[in-house]
Amino acid sequence: MTESFGGMPEPEIDKKRKLWRNLFLLNLCVSLLLVGIFWLPSKLEQVGNFLNSPSVNLPEEGKMAKKPVEEVAPAPKEVPSNLLTTQVTTVNASSEKEYVYFDFSSGKPVRILDASSLEWDLAFRRGKVISNGGASSKLGKAGLIDLGVVEFDEVTEVPADNYAEDIAAKTETENPVLVKWYNYNYFTHKLTAKKNSYAVRTANGKFAKFQFLSFYCDNKEAGCIKIRYVYQDNGSNSFLKTDGAFTTTSTASSPPETTNPS
Repeated sequence: MTESFGGMPEPEIDKKRKLWRNLFLLNLCVSLLLVGIFWLPSKLEQVGNFLNSPSVNLPEEGKMAKKPVEEVAPAPKEVPSNLLTTQVTTVNASSEKEYVYFDFSSGKPVRILDASSLEWDLAFRRGKVISNGGASSKLGKAGLIDLGVVEFDEVTEVPADNYAEDIAAKTETENPVLVKWYNYNYFTHKLTAKKNSYAVRTANGKFAKFQFLSFYCDNKEAGCIKIRYVYQDNGSNSFLKTDGAFTTTSTASSPPETTNPS
């Protein structure tokens, strides 16, 4: 057996060299992995926010950068003072298995025995939302229309027809209007509610409008869906009062936040 400096056989020295080299490579790979998981996404998000900011004006290739034109924000539209009062509530739909059924007329989740009843309008399960109509119900007339990104208080009337009812998907029913009511951040893995407003035809044919506000509970758990809404109980598709009693929705008080009924 060949011996080298210190009387240690050369094969043993080669083994130690390979061991240290492998440990170094392993440590390097772990370090790069940690950088990719924790540091790189936040930096990419910061760069994206910077590039999307109004103050950044990157010229195209071969063109000189122009001084950004300051846009004058349009004056806010006057909101009618006789709008029906806006309510705010939170539905605890954090269960991954069970739907929580919500009734606009009472503004609360309801416990039901038969999903075909008219006692509910929307049902929530984590990020999934269905309505009491179409493929989800035999009797319900519920449906939805995406009104787009509009000021909530400026929606004084909703359409009377052309509401999208639930359809049968691959494994369960869904409402095509609410399949993607949120934006998903692939870096933080968080959901953020879109600013869209929605018109609702309820299970018994009345009308409401609502907007998603948030998706997370106070303890940061996912599935607490906070919405603001206006419900018209007289069957009209208008949200203006007709009795002469005026109030402003933007300052409306909110009822106690509602959770999954026990």
